[in-house]
Amino acid sequence: MTANGRSAPPRPCGRLLRGADRYGRPSQRSARVEARVRRQALTGASALLLALLAGKATAGESSLSEKLSLLAKAYPDAIERIDGNILVLRDGGAPLDIDDGKKKSHAEKLAAADIEDSLSQIYPLGACAKAPAVDFDPGRIRSEALLKRLYGSSATAVRRDLVTVDWFGERLRVTRKHGTAAALKAIAADLSRHAELKRYLSPSAGTFNWRPIAGAATLSVHSFGAAIDLNTGFADYWRWSGKGVHGYRNRYPLDIVEIFEKHGFIWGGRWYHFDTMHFEYRPELIAIARAAGADACGH
Repeated sequence: MTANGRSAPPRPCGRLLRGADRYGRPSQRSARVEARVRRQALTGASALLLALLAGKATAGESSLSEKLSLLAKAYPDAIERIDGNILVLRDGGAPLDIDDGKKKSHAEKLAAADIEDSLSQIYPLGACAKAPAVDFDPGRIRSEALLKRLYGSSATAVRRDLVTVDWFGERLRVTRKHGTAAALKAIAADLSRHAELKRYLSPSAGTFNWRPIAGAATLSVHSFGAAIDLNTGFADYWRWSGKGVHGYRNRYPLDIVEIFEKHGFIWGGRWYHFDTMHFEYRPELIAIARAAGADACGH
């Protein structure tokens, strides 16, 4: 946030100025008054700046415990409870560490995130698209261990829960788990009311595909049947841009983004490593964004 410039302190007037003129320099009383006025102006401006900064921080903050509570609410059929630093799941498997205690760079988080890492950046909501800040990748940092427990640890396991969703003349395969397919059906219904948007939506570039992320060893969310790519004719992707992460642009109408977010999907156009055709089902991040009042328009 940029603080406003401070206005000059008010000049002494009347008898004080006459005293200064008479002796060729400010009188002692005039100097004291000027100093006091200057201190008051500086103190007031500083207090205002601190108040604004405090308000800004408070609006965007959520504690880890609050985030974990929203994570558990987003996947009630899978997560049994939070117990200290472990996440207990209903599948009877080993609990997962929430925080592995390792200090990581952004690149290390992308490569080997724990659950705490995956919640460390708050996704912003709203009909605004601008080039994200350096390494701001909310949702791109993922706990693969958690995703495998939520959706399946192999392509075979994930396929058992795939269902068909009608998508503007196409039939897409999406996981039914945790309401993913139901959410995508609701998105299709909302988008169908806007005929002018269809050309951006179809043909889809794909949903389920068990594969690693391009240039990485970690699995794409497409591997779990919980992501969709839109028509590549309007796509901008940092690896294709010719300028890498510095080539950000978006050609999809933001009405599409808002409808996806309404139903629990996040958008790859919010990422520093942008992928504007990509949406993935992350209801916990949408819930955290709403709780934090995270606004992509910066209001």
